[in-house]
Amino acid sequence: MKRAILAAVALAAVAGAAKAEDGYDLWLRYRPLEKAVIARDVPYASAIMAQGASPTILAAREELQRGLSGLLGKRVPLATALKSGTILIGTPKDLAIAKLALPLEKAGAEGYVIKTVGRTTVIAGNSDVGALHGAFAYLRLVQTRGMLNSLDIVSAPKIGLRMLNHWDNVDRTLERGYSGISIFNWWELPGHLDPQYKDYARANASLGLNGTVLTNPSGVSAATSLETAWIKKAAALAGVMRPYGIKVYLSVRFSAPMEVGGLKTADPLDPQVRQWWKDKADEIYTLIPDFGGFLVKANSEGQPGPQDYGRSHADGANMMAEALAPHHGIVLWRAFVYSPSPEDRVKQSYNEFKPLDGKFLPNVIVQSKNGPLDFQPREPFSPVFGGLPNTSTGMEFQITKEYLGFEIHLVYLAPLWQEVLRSDTFAKGEGSTVARVVDGSLFQRPLSSIAGASNIGTARNWSGSIFDQANWYAFGRLAWDPDLDSKTIAEEWLKQTFTADPKFVEPVTEMMLGSRETAVDYMTPLGLAHQMATSHHYGPGPWVDDAGRPDWNPVYYARADENGIGVDRTATGANAVSQYAAPVAKAFSDPKATPENLLLWFHHLPWSYAMPSGGNLWESLVHHYAHGVNKVAEMQTRWQAMKPFVDAERFQITADFLAMQKENAELWRDGSIAYFQSVSHLPLPDGVPAPAHPLSFYKSLKLPFAPGSPGRTASPFALTGK
Repeated sequence: MKRAILAAVALAAVAGAAKAEDGYDLWLRYRPLEKAVIARDVPYASAIMAQGASPTILAAREELQRGLSGLLGKRVPLATALKSGTILIGTPKDLAIAKLALPLEKAGAEGYVIKTVGRTTVIAGNSDVGALHGAFAYLRLVQTRGMLNSLDIVSAPKIGLRMLNHWDNVDRTLERGYSGISIFNWWELPGHLDPQYKDYARANASLGLNGTVLTNPSGVSAATSLETAWIKKAAALAGVMRPYGIKVYLSVRFSAPMEVGGLKTADPLDPQVRQWWKDKADEIYTLIPDFGGFLVKANSEGQPGPQDYGRSHADGANMMAEALAPHHGIVLWRAFVYSPSPEDRVKQSYNEFKPLDGKFLPNVIVQSKNGPLDFQPREPFSPVFGGLPNTSTGMEFQITKEYLGFEIHLVYLAPLWQEVLRSDTFAKGEGSTVARVVDGSLFQRPLSSIAGASNIGTARNWSGSIFDQANWYAFGRLAWDPDLDSKTIAEEWLKQTFTADPKFVEPVTEMMLGSRETAVDYMTPLGLAHQMATSHHYGPGPWVDDAGRPDWNPVYYARADENGIGVDRTATGANAVSQYAAPVAKAFSDPKATPENLLLWFHHLPWSYAMPSGGNLWESLVHHYAHGVNKVAEMQTRWQAMKPFVDAERFQITADFLAMQKENAELWRDGSIAYFQSVSHLPLPDGVPAPAHPLSFYKSLKLPFAPGSPGRTASPFALTGK
């Protein structure tokens, strides 16, 4: 009897845990709709009829049944014949869909058509993957309470390759990962496939992503992953991803022919090296027929590369491209390069790749970070976009918030990405936006790509915090359509992740949309950059240590002294402006024409400089720091008012993190003001309290990480200084 009672208690606990809102379901929660909405929608979603039996069509059918059954509060059956209320999904290979003369020519290979025909809803694609994308789009529409009675939707991705980059090492540690360890358990592969892999594939497919880089481009993992045993492990993961239209890619280390192949050189012009890469590509495609290709980080941050042998980036990339070309594989060659030199670091990527424009093979994509520095809270778009008209140029965004408070600070990144994508390069006159470079349309490039450095880990909520899920979601939506608006994406995510109640959606959308600017204000206002401590990138830099030695990041990128602050990147200084098209360079060269939010990126200005928004530079800088802290306090208040709309677990983790963010923002404000006041010798503006701590306090700030961590792996505690 006692054993039976214990078993019943355990079963009840498991059942309760299954219903817990811990964030695992992401935006695919499929909770019941309101009764009135269910009554409205049931006549148009009473059964599901899938045409075809491929793994992809079966995945689409399974998702529709799972989703609609949850949303409508009852099991939606499968049908074998069309009737009123049936959802028909498939491709023109099936007669029932072919007879409808749908506008599938606009959908491309991966897009879809969703159309109401009488009381039948047709979801169709030119391919099975297109139909799958349509199924997820339909479920998104239902979850966001769209009308189902007169659908006429055609959608196709504007960018060809839409992928996540995992900075995951094969030992499961993460570089800049703040959500646990890697979800890819290489030790158990290929024998055991964790169910989370399928949920990962589902989530990515729901956004229309079609690629994933499994391994970190930095370090030895990029060589290990090319060993035969590890390729077999990747093949097992590829098998899970394949039905969801996702190809796997591997980061590879340029010196792999030496480390894995036993050669004495990795010179890209050496015949033995070239043959080694061809043989390795053949081996990979034998095990993974739809393998996507290689991501390469070379001659950057100490990584080996072709320059070690006096060769160019094009020599290295083309060697790998030749090996992959027979299999239709792609090389993504990262343009993030810099070396210890007196030259301004933000110029080095353009300087290295501009002379190579047009020298890369057609299956090479040069992948650039969105800005010329390093995923900062704000920086101008990289001049690589628009500067390489004869080279396919891909975008790399960072979803994991290395410089924006890790998983703790609530910072919605879609406004940052939208700002970059809508920036005008003027490379072919007005309207030459970064988005048009990335999607290949501006220069008519054969390949287009957009990648996001993943924030995914084994944390039960995937991203370490609930609101960091919104950044994964927003990246996927912008990858499909770079012209989508940040507000629309936020509203979609909130309705699917929490509730569609306008009393929740409207205020939280406003909070999300302002959160990035809030973080910029308390971290790096007016175009400052890299004020983060070198060791961890989470909190403010110490500026100087006890011996008077500067922390390179904050000092170098602020150039604060008694006379002023900012970096002169005009013709009188580093002349980084010369890398942009003439209209952009002209604007950035004039402080009066430079956007105020980039002012100190391009100009070293006196503290007394009159700001267009009013007051002088010193007063404006102090105001921004204070404003950022005040906005975090407003976010806290707003979230507390949302308690009636949110389950206890997800409400509390967000409330806890906002409290940490408020404390962190105060430290950012006080430390920054104290430092700039110490070098400027200026009094604080009227009404501004003195910083709470002396500068010596910031030298002692430590970030405790998990035991054994190199300081880049586990999630930190809050920056408290205690």
